[in-house]
Order: sequence, then C-alpha cells, then structure tokens
Amino acid sequence: MKKKYLIGLFFVGALVSCDDFFEAPSKSSLDESVIFSTPGLARGAVVGILQPMMEQNSYRGRHLPHYGLNTDVEWFNSSQTISNSSDLKTYNALPNNGEMNSNPPSSWSWMYSGIERANLCIRGIQNYGNPTPDSEMGELLAAALTYRAVYYADLIKAWGDVPMRFEPISSKTLYLPKTDRDLIYNRLIKDLELAATLIPWPNQSSSTNSVENVSKAFVKGLRARLALAAAGYSQRPTEIRKGQLPDFTEQQLYQIVLDECTDIIESNTVHLEPSFEALWRNYNEEDLSAGKESLWEIPFSPTRGRWFFTFAVRHQNAGDQYHNNGTNRGGESGPLPYVFYDYDVADTRRDVTCVPYRYGTTSGTVVSPINGSIRPFAKQELVGLNTWYFGKYRYEWMDRLVDNSNDDGQNRMYMRYAEVILMAAEAANELGDLATAKTYLKEIRKRAFPVSDHAAKVDAYVNGLGSRDAMFNAIVDEHKFEFCGEMERKQALIRWNLLKTKMDEAKTKMYALRDRTGEYADVPINVYYKYAADGETLQLYGLNRGESAAPGGDWISTTTSWSGVDAISNDKIETIYRQNPDTRQFWPIFQIFIEASNGTLTNDYGY
Repeated sequence: MKKKYLIGLFFVGALVSCDDFFEAPSKSSLDESVIFSTPGLARGAVVGILQPMMEQNSYRGRHLPHYGLNTDVEWFNSSQTISNSSDLKTYNALPNNGEMNSNPPSSWSWMYSGIERANLCIRGIQNYGNPTPDSEMGELLAAALTYRAVYYADLIKAWGDVPMRFEPISSKTLYLPKTDRDLIYNRLIKDLELAATLIPWPNQSSSTNSVENVSKAFVKGLRARLALAAAGYSQRPTEIRKGQLPDFTEQQLYQIVLDECTDIIESNTVHLEPSFEALWRNYNEEDLSAGKESLWEIPFSPTRGRWFFTFAVRHQNAGDQYHNNGTNRGGESGPLPYVFYDYDVADTRRDVTCVPYRYGTTSGTVVSPINGSIRPFAKQELVGLNTWYFGKYRYEWMDRLVDNSNDDGQNRMYMRYAEVILMAAEAANELGDLATAKTYLKEIRKRAFPVSDHAAKVDAYVNGLGSRDAMFNAIVDEHKFEFCGEMERKQALIRWNLLKTKMDEAKTKMYALRDRTGEYADVPINVYYKYAADGETLQLYGLNRGESAAPGGDWISTTTSWSGVDAISNDKIETIYRQNPDTRQFWPIFQIFIEASNGTLTNDYGY
C-alpha cells in the first residue's frame, strides 16, 4: 500500500539578500543541536529534503514531464507543434521559455531548495548526531548525502555546469557562479562512498524495507551511475569531451562502476522480476516492498505527482472504468514508431513497452474492475503508426482508481536493478573483460525472451559478440529495448557521444518505415482489428512484419493505410529535434534565475 508522504519538521524558506539575515542566529540554527541529536526529529528533517520535489513547477509538473525527451526511442507526441512544452523536448528551448521561466519558480530553484535542506541535515547530523555504521543516525546521514546527490545529478543532466554548494547558505555564498561539473561529480562520488558504509541493504532495517526509502543497493547504484556519466562524454562550453575529474582517472571510474554493481549483484538483496510484464504490473500496482527490481522511487503522495497523468497509455475521456483523472490523461509522449519493429518478435518487452491504442470515448457504463463502482465504459481504439504510447504505465494496471483532476500519485521509479546489470556489463567491457560483460548481458536477455528461445536469442547471440566494439554496440541496443519510456536514454546517448548520431539514425528509420523500404519493407500496409469477448480489448492482425494477407472473417480493416506515404508526415519526423542536439545537450539557465543571480550566472552553449 502506498504511504502518505511526510513533510519534514522544518522548512527552508525563500532566502533574501540581506547580510543581517544570514549572520543573525535563526530559530532553526539554534535548534540544530536538539533536532540532530534526536533520531525521531532528525528523521523528519531528512524526509523533508524531498519535499521540494513535490511542489508546483518542480519535479512533479516540470522536470519529470520534460527532461529526457526527445531521444532515438522516445518523443513528445506533439513535437511537430511549436510550443513552450515541445521546445523543451526538441532542443529548441530559450531562456524565456514559458514553462520554466515562471513564477512560482521552476525545478532549478526547487532543486537548490532541496540541496539546502540536505546541507543543513548533513551539517547537523555530523555535528550532533554521532553517525556511525549500523546506527539510525548513520543511516540518516547516508540518506541526506544520497538525496543531495540525486538533486545534483538531475541538475547536471539538465543544465551541465551548475553552482556547487555543499554547505548551508551564508551571506558570503548567496550568489555563486557555475562550477565545472567534474568537480561536482568528484565530490558526489566520494559522498556516496561514505553513504554506502552507513546504510543497510534492502530489508536489513525497518526503513530499508520500502523502495520509498534509500538503501545500500540504491546508494551503490547511484554511485555507479554517476561514475559512468563522469567517465563519459558531455557538451562543455567550447567542446564535447570526456570527464576529467581531479581524483579519478577514466579507468578508475569504470572500476568503481564495476565494483559497485558487483557488490549489489553479489549481495542477493535485489533481483530481476521473473517476467518483464510482472515488473511493470507490480510497479503499476504500487508494490513498494524492497528487495525486488525497483531500487528507489520518488515518493509522491496519492494526490501529488504527474507520471501517469503525463506518460500512461492515453485515456481520452474525463473518466472511465480505470481512472477519474480528467480528459486526455496520459499519452503526451511515446515510443518512436520504428521502435516496435526493431524489437525481435519474440522479445517479451515489446508489447509491454509499445502500445498502439488508446481508451476512447465512453459509451454506457460498466463495473470498474479496480474498485467495483459503476463507471463510464471505454474500449481500446487503434490510433495510427505515428502515435504510440508507453505501455509500462497503465491506469488499467493500477489497483486504485485515480480520483484527482491534476495529479495521479504514482511514484517515479528512479532506478531499477536491470540498470545495475547493464552498467556492470558496460564497465566490464570498457575494462577489457569481455567474458564478464557477456555474462551480464545474458542476464538481461534471459528475462526478455522465452526459455525456448534462449539458445538462439541469448546464448548464440551474446557468444557471437567477439570484440569490445561489438559488445558496446550490443549494449547500446539492449539499453534501447530495456529502458524505452523510462527517460534514461538521453543521458546514456550523451555519455556515449551518440546523441545526434542515433537521433539521425532514428529519422532515417522512420522514413524507411513509413515508405516500407529497406529493413522495413515487410511491414504490412493494413492493420485489421476486432474485439475480444469483453467488448473492450483490441485484437490486432497486421501489426507484425509479414502479416500482409487479409485475414477474412470478422476482422475489420483500418480505414486508412497503417504504413505508407501518409502515415507519418515529414514535419513530424524532422521535428524530433529543431536544433542540433549535440549543441543543445542542456537547457539554458532560465532568465528568472539569471536575473536573480546578481550577475554571477550566464549561459553557455550559444544561448
């Protein structure tokens, strides 16, 4: 059952530029010795570090709906329409973007509010809490260090170089310039090394039995993710280059990735779900028990958060048997059209990830399978080749009926165990251990394919990867199939220096798919459908390659061709990006923050 999200015991308010304010002792500073020497009070303060994520224009309604799009596998379904929202996804954002240059301020300021809360907690616990391994205060310090790392990781992903602030604000540090992200990564990697020594594995304490709290598995996984990003490429003010951390070489960073991931794997405290569909059904049902695949989730309350509101399979009507979340909920973004056809037909991830239908206009009523109430009835409707939805997120798989017009309450799964395994494979390959990389890649593919296909699709395929380059390319492809729709792809493409290369490849693939040429020549022209006995569920023929012969019987053909010249417009294909992604890897710092910086902040990257 999903718990209510608790607000912390103190609130770090909006800060003003008055020196006297910072130099005078505030009530919260006077109380630090009490708060951070008392485990119950300290825990409330640490929980409060995440409160800024829930606020208006923060993660809930700005950062999560926008960051991570567009890539070679995920796009905003209205990318062809110029708007503030599409500009953020199509590499066309400007400092005055109406979604982000807003009042109340957007995610940049809320992230720094969370960092300030973390800094206060870290200082207080270190000064008054006696944090040691296997102690409650040690666990709380680890959580505060980890939450601060999450905020910084997300700031760097979105903006590149950002101000570095690892102590509570004072009059001398109110206005700070940007810091080279390599220095921030350098500090975070050390912080998380300390945090991992202080916090238990999943289910080894009362607080680590839920994925709404961090555990050693997540801390180590996050450290691996940051080390991998730090070792890779990213856009700098004058070039694209790999990271150059002062205390870690590239090889050392890859070794950190492999060591941390190996520790998680060998701990046997988390595991892959037995099937890909089971993983996502459990997530949709809000199974928060630790020790499965989810390592940590941003813990939205039932009336906050817009993950399904934004990304779930589209429901056209204001309410139906599966939701009461308002009109046109879900479906703002989805897989690129070609992705469905790039999956092996035997890959069980395909039909979970790529959904070609929506729930349409309601007709009559039905008993809701979720809560037994009488609800408007909607059935599945085929959309078109140019619009797909992320099937990992489905109101119809939830075990509660969302009853809020603005929010859905679904957590954001921030990291899962499959990423740990693929990171281990990548790091092993970079370190020259092809055999170990193959072992880990096989683990991912074993879950993806039925046992009857393992000999060909797992063993023969992976064993045939005879070089480091071949393995790298296989990992890039596997990442596409495993994480499509999870908004992890953009940073991966950036660190591989493949962002524009892969997006251009995707454009080429979409033209070929539409025109049924090259590798997509066997995609059918027509799709046929009928409904199952429940009158709701679509049955489709002609979606798979080679299903070209008319099936006859009671099958109904779509009124327009599924593929062909009219299936996807040139404009929609071309506007997967509007500016060169390699010169727009990051958003600009938005004007409201530039103007409030007392001249310390400026934009790079040609903004």
